[in-house]
Amino acid sequence: MSNALPVPAAEVRTAYHEELNEGQRSALLSWLSFTGTFALTRGITYSIRAGRGPFRNLSAGGEHLHHYLWGIGMLAGVGAIAVRGEDRHRRHPAVAVSYGAALALIVDEFALLLDLKDVYWARQGRISVDLGVGGSAVAGSYLAARPVLQRLARDRARAKAG
Repeated sequence: MSNALPVPAAEVRTAYHEELNEGQRSALLSWLSFTGTFALTRGITYSIRAGRGPFRNLSAGGEHLHHYLWGIGMLAGVGAIAVRGEDRHRRHPAVAVSYGAALALIVDEFALLLDLKDVYWARQGRISVDLGVGGSAVAGSYLAARPVLQRLARDRARAKAG
């Protein structure tokens, strides 16, 4: 949108519900959740690595618990709802948000899962992986939100002209 003025939440909510069907809303929530979780996870892991901030690694029995474990657990919960849950539970926005967050936690440590060794902080490719996944997340979020953004831009243009 070309106008820098803030858009009232009611306008966003209306465009969200009128421009997107239920599946599109779920896709948008999943992309936004993936993007936010990926960015937050990167920030937290960098702060842990730098020894700054309140966050620390979690361990059990002397073994580091990687965050892909939490993602797998969340994905198992989403899968259980998808397989056995009632339709209203499967369609709940929390399921879409959980799905996106779970995937971000897993994708963030994909190199570790693929190689089955901890190459998470290896110099080769860490920045390019961060930028690649982060760029894909932002692009997916934008494309999923595009109908809403276009609607808001049309509404703004009408209001300005009228």
